[in-house]
Amino acid sequence: MFLVPSLDLDVKEKEKMQRFLTLLDNSNVGSIIDRYIRNNTSLGGRPGYNYFHLFATILYGFAFGKSTLRELADACKYDLRYIYLMEQETPSYTKFCDFINKVIVPNEEEIFSLINAEIQNETGIDFEDAFIDGTKYEANANKYKFVWKPIKHHKNISIKAGNIIKEHDLIPNFNDEAMIKSSTVAYALTHLNNKRDSFDEKTYITLHKTLLAILDKVMEYEEKEEICGPDRKSYYKTDKDATAMALKADYYSGLGSNMHAAYNIQLLVIKGYVFSYDISQERTDIDVFIPTIDRFFRLYGYFPKRICADAGYGSLDNYRYLHKCRIENYVKHQSWEGNKSGRNPDCYHLNDDDTITCLNAKKGYEVKLDYRHPRKAEAVFYKVEGCGPCPWSPFCKKYMRRQDEDFRIFEVVKELERYKYESEENLCSPKGIEIRVNRSIQVEGAFGITKQDYGYTRARRRGINKVSTEIMLNSLGLNVAKLFRYFETGKLNSFWIAPIDLQPEEFKKPNLKRLVKKGKKINASMIENYGKAK
Repeated sequence: MFLVPSLDLDVKEKEKMQRFLTLLDNSNVGSIIDRYIRNNTSLGGRPGYNYFHLFATILYGFAFGKSTLRELADACKYDLRYIYLMEQETPSYTKFCDFINKVIVPNEEEIFSLINAEIQNETGIDFEDAFIDGTKYEANANKYKFVWKPIKHHKNISIKAGNIIKEHDLIPNFNDEAMIKSSTVAYALTHLNNKRDSFDEKTYITLHKTLLAILDKVMEYEEKEEICGPDRKSYYKTDKDATAMALKADYYSGLGSNMHAAYNIQLLVIKGYVFSYDISQERTDIDVFIPTIDRFFRLYGYFPKRICADAGYGSLDNYRYLHKCRIENYVKHQSWEGNKSGRNPDCYHLNDDDTITCLNAKKGYEVKLDYRHPRKAEAVFYKVEGCGPCPWSPFCKKYMRRQDEDFRIFEVVKELERYKYESEENLCSPKGIEIRVNRSIQVEGAFGITKQDYGYTRARRRGINKVSTEIMLNSLGLNVAKLFRYFETGKLNSFWIAPIDLQPEEFKKPNLKRLVKKGKKINASMIENYGKAK
């Protein structure tokens, strides 16, 4: 028997709950849950928990800090809000786990898009200014049980196996393999057995034992390489989808040596609400910019009008993508901060007539160099002459061993430079200043709320698919929490709007004396390190 609590929800709280449940009904997310309801009590089936109540309770729990399944199960026993949502049913944490794995994991994108579309309809949010940022969440894995991709060991054992095969002619017309396959070693063992009579007993036993050991190792290496895939160099035994990464906590203590099992998480935020996300195994943000926007388009059928992101996303491919999708470019480039502050400016500017102008206002022209190839794809060489008396020369040539040359060669990707100037113009405009201020408030604020207020700094599930669902539920929960605030006030969160008379921002002029001193210091350090290495 269930002891009915003597207390009931406050009227206003109950109204908010009803609006929340009505929003879920209007989102049509129930059509997804309907597919998984199997029990039919009219035919004698055992009555199960109401799936619609389970979903509403889980989403409400993620919105208000009950994101662990045990917390959810306990709340259904003593918290009036959860008792109201579950209609006095008390499922165990394993029931919540089964429901998430069975219903939410395979349909996470569809659930996310349906509910967010209804939130947008309820609040009237416009998809104009979007902000992207990322962070790394530690995975639910043992940080000391990780495996590096055994490329070096595989190559070394391939040389050893190849020498044995060629020396004893175990495979006719054998060609060396950089990464020998287990099938090749097994084939060599078969030939060794067929040629057993041509070896003395001791030699045969030694060869057989050696090749068997090599076969075991090669099969082990192949398994590890398959788990890592072509783009990763490590994985963790307790969560094979997690990758070794350096977290922000390691930036000031052992960066590069303190490795953690982690996932790269990206959020796309509009008006403080999360409307797209991405979970990847990439260590940097630059390659996950496009997938995050692609998911937004897949969810809602169109792109935001403008996208703002920090310099970690400034690449030619990302700029091309924005141009192709007709999205206004408010993404900082790699040298943005140096140009803006004047402390590390670009040494040249690409002109409209396809010439360049250096810091000393000398013009450079495109040249072809037979003895040198560009390091960057689609780059061309520009040559500026008359550098001998140039006062900027120590800074301009800071990475060159020879300082006495009367010219300077620049490697320029012209298309990238055009996109950089476009982003600079947009970011320095009054609208760009407004967007830059709001980026730090909105998308970084979303991570701040999740980490500081909810205490979510480590994934609680294992495997990239389940972690993706967890991030989706956290993001959707954050949106629901903001929606409840909207129910209370009837207003969306207000963000900074640029004044009408705000003037465009101008970059600071480079300080010659400071840059010359900096250039000489960098050059001296470079030459010293070069001498030590030599």
